[in-house]
Amino acid sequence: MRIKESILQSIETKQKILNDPYLLETIRDVADICRDTFCEGNKVLFCGNGGSAADAQHLAAEFSGRFYYDRQPLPSEALHVNTSFLTAVANDYSFDEVYARMLRGIGHSGDVLIALSTSGNSKNIIRALEMAREIGIITVGLTGETGGEMREWCDFLINIPSKDTPRIQECHIMIGHILCELVESAIFPQTPQ
Repeated sequence: MRIKESILQSIETKQKILNDPYLLETIRDVADICRDTFCEGNKVLFCGNGGSAADAQHLAAEFSGRFYYDRQPLPSEALHVNTSFLTAVANDYSFDEVYARMLRGIGHSGDVLIALSTSGNSKNIIRALEMAREIGIITVGLTGETGGEMREWCDFLINIPSKDTPRIQECHIMIGHILCELVESAIFPQTPQ
């Protein structure tokens, strides 16, 4: 039955992550970097295309809104949410430049950019990572198995051990939620009731 196969494939991919100490350590390192970034008054920015754009927006909202409990908002944004900017830059320059140009406008040294691409080869994401490095922004990539061209532009790479786009995206959102939980609990510790 296809339903069971899909669920089992998702579990198998997550099990590979669970059994990879380097990936787990990288996730912890990224959580620590995001925590420090927020504590220093900087922001965490996200970018992606298609489903990855939806995940980017989702995770930015978890930081800037709330995750498990009520607390102060954390400065976080997905770079594609201003559709007037996005369509103007795509029209006047190139779609490859939309995220790089936004970063040039709002990014600062000490910020973090979390870039999502299942292939790791999206030109506009790579351009954003190049711009981030030029500005002094810490770069994090969430990709598929190989990391693609993004690999060389990421300070931290979380490459999901799969070539299957839906399984990769499921793991991206899971890891994003883990990051949100770790950061939120570190910055706003709650006393057990």
